[in-house]
Amino acid sequence: MHPNRLARECVLKALYACELSQEPPEQVLLSTLKSFSDQTDLNIDFIKELYTRVYENKNWADKHIEKYLQNWEFARVAMVDKLLLRMGICEIVFLDDVPPKVSISEAVEIAKVYSTGESSGFVNGILDAVYKEHIKNENNKQKDDE
Repeated sequence: MHPNRLARECVLKALYACELSQEPPEQVLLSTLKSFSDQTDLNIDFIKELYTRVYENKNWADKHIEKYLQNWEFARVAMVDKLLLRMGICEIVFLDDVPPKVSISEAVEIAKVYSTGESSGFVNGILDAVYKEHIKNENNKQKDDE
């Protein structure tokens, strides 16, 4: 397994635990990291950056998710799907060293393992829409700078 896939799964587990716990986010991440018996394969820097970005931008990412929901209420979106969408959105927007198509693909593959049968298509559709909007905004920003 690629180290960043394992890292994303670690972040997903930590974010899920954070949603259910009253513990401080930093403590939840440390506890999650300790649960991995072999930490040599973990990309700790990537984990910390992605976890922090998602945690700090949760409400912002949720607004992006809500924007692209069709005939579905945000409250009804499965927690794992919300977390994967938040992660994908934050990767696309904030992590320049990860190609957006890789972020989308990874979120889809992780959804296949940890969520429902329909989740991978759902996650793909939302993240693809966010990516297209992000590209459009970046192109507009470049035109404005010229």
